[in-house]
Amino acid sequence: MDVTISIADDTHLQYAEEISVLMAEAAKARGTGIAERSAEYLRQKIHQGKAVIATRGTQLAGFCYIESWGHEQYVANSGLIVHPDFRRTGLAKNIKKKIFELSKKKYPHAKIFGITTSLAVMKINSELGYKPVTFSELTNDDSFWLGCKSCQNYDILQRTTRSHCLCTGMLYDPNREKQTNGNGRRWQRFKNFLKRNPTKKFKDDK
Repeated sequence: MDVTISIADDTHLQYAEEISVLMAEAAKARGTGIAERSAEYLRQKIHQGKAVIATRGTQLAGFCYIESWGHEQYVANSGLIVHPDFRRTGLAKNIKKKIFELSKKKYPHAKIFGITTSLAVMKINSELGYKPVTFSELTNDDSFWLGCKSCQNYDILQRTTRSHCLCTGMLYDPNREKQTNGNGRRWQRFKNFLKRNPTKKFKDDK
């Protein structure tokens, strides 16, 4: 499908109302997991360059935006939505990749996290390097959790003092990723060394 995925700018402000309605409809249909957002809030994200939008010509295909919490120590990719005409095409995965790269560029030291009930989103997150975590490992910024207030399961979150809900928490930690990559590179260098020196003896060798 001839869909363009781009970083949203002021030329896309016209879609804010439609995106807001689409989110509300998806939340109603699913019954869980999607917090509603006003058109004005979405316009702010678009104007700030903190959103990704997918279009085919002038038709809205999908959307996702960035939120930052805890003095920009945590970043969330929120409001991932795909128009019904474009679902089951792999578009959600491509939007998620685009917003993930934008998040790392804008907030290179932040932990990127999300909460979701969608198995498809969990799979995409796993492929990007997210790990399932408890809610205690996510931001403790009250303003983030208040964003869940429009979800019909908010009472569960309150009753459990924000320890769990129907959503699964997932986290990408750039520091852990760097450590993992560093260990992988060291192991690869060691294997390359052994290939170049197959008869090398080490202290504990017999």
